[in-house]
Amino acid sequence: MATDARSAVPARSRSKLGYREYCCFPDDGRRHEIIDGDHCVTPAPSTAHQTISKRIQHQLYTQIELAGLGIVFNAPVDVQLTEHDIVQPDLVVILADRIRIITPTKVNGVPDLIIEILSASNVAHDTAVKKQLYERTGVAEYWIADPDNQRLERYQLLDGAYRLEPQADPVKALAGRLSVRMADIW
Repeated sequence: MATDARSAVPARSRSKLGYREYCCFPDDGRRHEIIDGDHCVTPAPSTAHQTISKRIQHQLYTQIELAGLGIVFNAPVDVQLTEHDIVQPDLVVILADRIRIITPTKVNGVPDLIIEILSASNVAHDTAVKKQLYERTGVAEYWIADPDNQRLERYQLLDGAYRLEPQADPVKALAGRLSVRMADIW
């Protein structure tokens, strides 16, 4: 059973869904994901959301991909974190030493950095449900970009739990390989 992301907690399915079921979801302009075996649906992103995504992606592409440090993907890209957790993050970074998790159809494993950009329809989903999922599956860095407040929250996984890093400008990440100025985003 699908649920709207505004509810923050998906309704329980009778059986857990996996990638086979995920591939059957319609191409209807909405974002379909599976979290802990449950189908979640969010509306297509807003233009403001896409503008911020493009600006962050430019920084990632320039500093990570062009420098040969890894690969950057923007949505939609399927990321299968576990058998029953398939998501489409806004932005994904896989560093060069983990490139093997990229397959012709999806990212099959845990990326080094995932970034979600808040929209009115996905705040609870991204700040609670997905944050817990990324922490549980071992995503080393998780960023939440908040366009309304022009704020970037950066979480780093330490001893299996996320720690909110202090606000900084520029934001330094991925062991110093990435530096993003807030003026280049907002």
